[in-house]
Amino acid sequence: MERYAELLARRDFLRHWAAGIGMIALWNLLARDGYAEPAAGSISNPLAPRKPHFTPRAKNVIFLFMEGGPSQIDLFDPKPEMAKLDGQSLPESMRKNLRFAFIKPTSKVWASRRKFQPCGQSGMQFSDWLPHLSACADDLCMVRSMFSDQFNHHPGQLLLHCGSPLVGRPSMGSWLLYGLGSESQNLPGFVVLTSGHGSFSSSGLFTSGFLPSLYQGVPFASTGDPIAYLSNPPGVTQDEQRARLDTLRTLNEKHWRQTGDAEIASRIASYELAFRMQSAAPELLDLSKESSGTLEMYGVHREPTHAYARNCLMARRLVERGVRFVLVSHSSWDDHANLLSGHKKNCEITDQPTAALMKDLKQRGLLKETIVIWGGEFGRTPLAQTAQPGREAVTGRDHHPDAFTMLLAGGGIKGGLTFGRTDDLCMKILEDKVHIHDLHATLLACLGLNHEQLTYRYQGRNFRLTDVAGNVVKPMLV
Repeated sequence: MERYAELLARRDFLRHWAAGIGMIALWNLLARDGYAEPAAGSISNPLAPRKPHFTPRAKNVIFLFMEGGPSQIDLFDPKPEMAKLDGQSLPESMRKNLRFAFIKPTSKVWASRRKFQPCGQSGMQFSDWLPHLSACADDLCMVRSMFSDQFNHHPGQLLLHCGSPLVGRPSMGSWLLYGLGSESQNLPGFVVLTSGHGSFSSSGLFTSGFLPSLYQGVPFASTGDPIAYLSNPPGVTQDEQRARLDTLRTLNEKHWRQTGDAEIASRIASYELAFRMQSAAPELLDLSKESSGTLEMYGVHREPTHAYARNCLMARRLVERGVRFVLVSHSSWDDHANLLSGHKKNCEITDQPTAALMKDLKQRGLLKETIVIWGGEFGRTPLAQTAQPGREAVTGRDHHPDAFTMLLAGGGIKGGLTFGRTDDLCMKILEDKVHIHDLHATLLACLGLNHEQLTYRYQGRNFRLTDVAGNVVKPMLV
């Protein structure tokens, strides 16, 4: 009878509690695949480093975003044959299926006035507007065959940064934080730095979208507190602030155990990160320990380079401290008129600091583990857009997504490579087309992530940065 009672007790246990055991097993399976939050009472750091899918070539990314669309024709992709059609309309056979944002297909060809020369051992060609960056030719991969589906700024920028022209999708930096976490304990894993004057004002370019909010980009100010209200109010000591945060954490953890809401875990981590940043951020912004040679190399203490140069130097300091993704945005290259003066000015602002960042990363051994990207959302047309007919001083170029150039370097990217080829007018790509999705897939591969496996389930389906497309461009990799 005692044996029977023992067996009956076991059967009762299984009948009443086996469902709970099954739920525990289910949670472990979901957690392994990234669909479940940590168990109650064991909230972990959502930004803790995670293992990549395979051995990575790079750890960090610095994206030098040239908002507005730089002209590849005047900077990177010389077209001497354009001179033969300069001032003429395109032959009717070439106008078919052309579409532009503002000009008509009958607009006149405007050959570039820039002088190009081969640079470095690779012979990569640069415009005379870029004397500093051209010295880095052998470390750069110049992709002349980029193309986009979007020919207006905001959709084009969203596609470049988020893999979709639709608002509300996670940006590149957010996907990287979600996939890899951050090695920085005292700074955000995704930082945004801006300079210039233009249309870069949309948080959609550094949003976390449907990912937990902790993965979104954090804009830093160039002076004072990098984030508003980061410093304690007058009269509040560090110990008092710590006590307040401990109380908030207790309340938030209680709420999290009741709901399992991932946003609550993000909120807890954000409060803790902000507290640690109160001591880390001032040290980050203090450039007094940088050598005078370094500051001079970047052009930090003079105009017109000051703001952008400071952001480039900050980008290097951020990746040194383990920040995963740094977006450095400079506005604006959108020269529908006055392209000669507008592009010249932007090159004077960005050329030296960009080259300095490349050289600084390389001499510190950081370039081999940091991917640097330079480029805009699309390029410019070979056809002129003239505000006042007959006046060259106000001649510009329209948006052109069908063929443009971007630069990449470091972290597994093949240096000294000019990849892709366009036609004699830079209207169409003739060889090795690279879509934005291909660019994303290639960057993720350098970071040890399979773009098809980096997914997040939302509204009943899996989403990814490359949407349902994208291929790794293997010739661009070492």
